[in-house]
Amino acid sequence: MHWLNTKGPGTTPAWSRVAGNWEQFSGRLRERWAQLTDEDVQKIDGRREHLIGKIQERYGIITDQAERQVADWLEEVAKN
Repeated sequence: MHWLNTKGPGTTPAWSRVAGNWEQFSGRLRERWAQLTDEDVQKIDGRREHLIGKIQERYGIITDQAERQVADWLEEVAKN
């Protein structure tokens, strides 16, 4: 699962796929994190670190929890 690494600049193959198709994945992202606004999603613009920060902000969780949620979501996305 090293390709799902939640640390670093977000250049894993799974995240590269998401970032490169941000418009396509933004709907799935909003399904997973409904408290993110359209403006949040636009500002995140495929940057994993920004997604993690917005999840922390909107859901009141710590970085490790947000990173784990993103990693779990990436794993789900990678299966499809």
